[in-house]
Amino acid sequence: MKSFRKELWFNLPARMEFVNITSDVDECVRESGVQEGMALVNAMHITASVFINDDEPGLKRDYKKWLEELAPFDASPERYHHNRTGEDNADAHHKRQIMGREVVVAITEGKLDFGPWEQIFYGEFDGRRRKRVLVKIIGD
Repeated sequence: MKSFRKELWFNLPARMEFVNITSDVDECVRESGVQEGMALVNAMHITASVFINDDEPGLKRDYKKWLEELAPFDASPERYHHNRTGEDNADAHHKRQIMGREVVVAITEGKLDFGPWEQIFYGEFDGRRRKRVLVKIIGD
């Protein structure tokens, strides 16, 4: 069995943003040489996410609005106890929890095996600093 590991790095200027990373993961699959296996794509920071959905601009706007309603940004320590530690990103932790930490995608005949419209996204909820995503591929 083969094993492949690569880190993707991001430093997004916006506090909340979604980046389609499907082509980056496709390239990792090609580099790995795996024809049949699995790809794990994992956000390695507690205020970032990896998820699968449609790459439709209206949906991304809807996600931002929905997430902000569920866990609004508020740097004050009154709303979030976490912010009493001197941080201002408690909302980003909640948004990450909602959107998820990782995805696993099957690899079939050397390609990511998606359903219709599925794409892989990096979700940033506390931008302005460097963060990484781990891509781990195993298979034959």
